[in-house]
Amino acid sequence: MAELIIPYQPRVLQQELHNDPTRFKVLVWHRRAGKTVWAINEAILKAIKSMGEGKPRPRVAYIAPLLKQARTVAWDYAKEFTSQLPGYKPNEGNLHIDFLDGCRLNLYGSDNPDAARGIYLDFVVMDEYAQMSPNMWTEIIRPALSDRQGSAAFIGTPKGKNSFYNLYKRAEDEKAEEWSGYLYKASETGYVAEGELLSAQNDMSEEEYAQEYECSFEAAIQGAYYSKQMERLTKEGQVCSVPYESALPVNTAWDLGLDDMTSIWFYQLAGKEIRLIDYYENSGAGLPHYVQVLRERGYTYGEHHLPHDVKVKELSTGRSRMDVLKSLQLNPLFVVPKLGIEDGINAVRSILSRCWFDEKKCARGIEALRQYRTEYDQKSQTFRARPLHDWTSHPCDAFRYLAVSLREAVDQKALPKFADQEYDIFNPLGEDTGLASSNDWVPW
Repeated sequence: MAELIIPYQPRVLQQELHNDPTRFKVLVWHRRAGKTVWAINEAILKAIKSMGEGKPRPRVAYIAPLLKQARTVAWDYAKEFTSQLPGYKPNEGNLHIDFLDGCRLNLYGSDNPDAARGIYLDFVVMDEYAQMSPNMWTEIIRPALSDRQGSAAFIGTPKGKNSFYNLYKRAEDEKAEEWSGYLYKASETGYVAEGELLSAQNDMSEEEYAQEYECSFEAAIQGAYYSKQMERLTKEGQVCSVPYESALPVNTAWDLGLDDMTSIWFYQLAGKEIRLIDYYENSGAGLPHYVQVLRERGYTYGEHHLPHDVKVKELSTGRSRMDVLKSLQLNPLFVVPKLGIEDGINAVRSILSRCWFDEKKCARGIEALRQYRTEYDQKSQTFRARPLHDWTSHPCDAFRYLAVSLREAVDQKALPKFADQEYDIFNPLGEDTGLASSNDWVPW
């Protein structure tokens, strides 16, 4: 192969990471450390290496939380560093670049996961992984690496103790295996001038600076609505194993998507507690699919709470989704009153202290509640008065409908009543466990 020229001079730390042969790398980097530049060049190098190994049509990818972020942050770098390679051919519409007559670099956004379904990959970098749905990796990208035994890098700054934190801890624990982890603080790398760091400290809150420049997983997620409450619930043991109690009905709260995600929370009311025993989501499926999911769970159901737009009739059929669900024998159905987002968020905050989450069955919903945050305006450097619309929106909207429905029940003095029972499935021996019994339900 002829000599290839890439207009890239890696920094010392960047070169060390290029030299690391570990299959899966988790890279916690401070702001302005050169994460994206390293990522694009690592992808190019991996494609060239795959071609040298005789693998046909190498495929590498860069994934950002949003497709528009991939275009804004990485597309110019991708073109710059591939422009001098033979066969260079960028596709502006589809955000991919062909080079070396067989290699392709694709840019994706995790906000459209279906775009990456069914592909194969030799290498992928997931940039700002802390802002992505964990399912993007487990359900879509990890299988795409299997047949070519591809590799991956996860990079970004922390956003609390979420899936990115879990991956970093895994990398720390499995250094001798396929994983490696690196954490680079601005105070240690020397890539940001000391005066600039001092200026940033003066302009930012202590938590913001700790998160963005010192890579602290302990700092609270800036602009997050529920992260502190969720962290408190975790510390107090309310994110645990929460078994289904057959003596209590299971209620559901839905957020219905059309072309995007539908989310469903499954919960039971017992005493003062709201027990979140299960969670389900899917996209691109019709209502019969979700009704079948409910039936397959095998729960005894109480009420099903739906968003207000469920009554809107479709022009093509003249039927609403409420009509369809009724025809599928799902009942009783209740429409949650339309409420401003801020009031809905406050309703969630008012009930979270009484919630118990099953840590396994509700894992994705829990992660969404931890990360749900307000939108940030980069130009004005301020938070906007509305939530960021990303993968967390649908599970958090569904939970908001749950909270509003409970508040409405209190307001209307229509609280559910349960039969007295002496046997507690959570505590058959009658010991003091901290969980309330099912005959103690009171409004909060």
